[in-house]
Amino acid sequence: MERSDPDSIVVCDTGPLIHLGQLDSLALLANMGRVLAPVAVWEEVRRHRPGALTSKHLRLERAVVKEPLGEKVLALVQGFSLDAGEREALCLMSEHATAMFLTDDAAARLAGTLLGYEVHGTIGILVRAIRRGLRTDDEVMGLLRDIPRRSTLYIRPALLREIIESIKASRSPHD
Repeated sequence: MERSDPDSIVVCDTGPLIHLGQLDSLALLANMGRVLAPVAVWEEVRRHRPGALTSKHLRLERAVVKEPLGEKVLALVQGFSLDAGEREALCLMSEHATAMFLTDDAAARLAGTLLGYEVHGTIGILVRAIRRGLRTDDEVMGLLRDIPRRSTLYIRPALLREIIESIKASRSPHD
C-alpha cells in the first residue's frame, strides 16, 4: 500500500471518506494520486459527511461510471447484497483495474478481493500514515483509540487492541 505516484488511482467507497473525515484525517489520502468517488458514493457522503467533499486537504473527484456491470461483478453485487455506492465503486474499479479500492464494508472488501483488486480500508490508511511518515506511531495509536468515540467505524475492540499492540511492537528500541 505504499502508493505516492501522482498517476495512481484510488476508488473510494463511502466508509473511508466518512470515517477519515470524522477522525480529521482526510489529508492522509492526499498523496495517493487521483482519489475518485462514484456518484452514488458522492451523494451518500454529501448526506452524511459533506465536509469530506470540500476538504482543503483532499481533491476528491466525482466519477461517473461508464461501464455496465460485468457478469462476475453483477453476481458478486447481488450475492453480497451490496449497496449502490459499493456497486458503482466496483464497476469503476473494472474501468481502473490497477487502482486501489478503499472500503470498510466487509462484503465489499471480499468482493473486491475476489475480483483481484487491491483493497484497503480506514485502518489500513491510518497504519500506512506511519510508514509514509505522515503521522507518528503515537498519533496513529491515538486515532485508533479514538475510533469508538469519534467515528462510526465499527471494529471489534479485541481487533483494535491487537492493531495498537502491533504498532507498539513494531517500534524500534530507540523510540
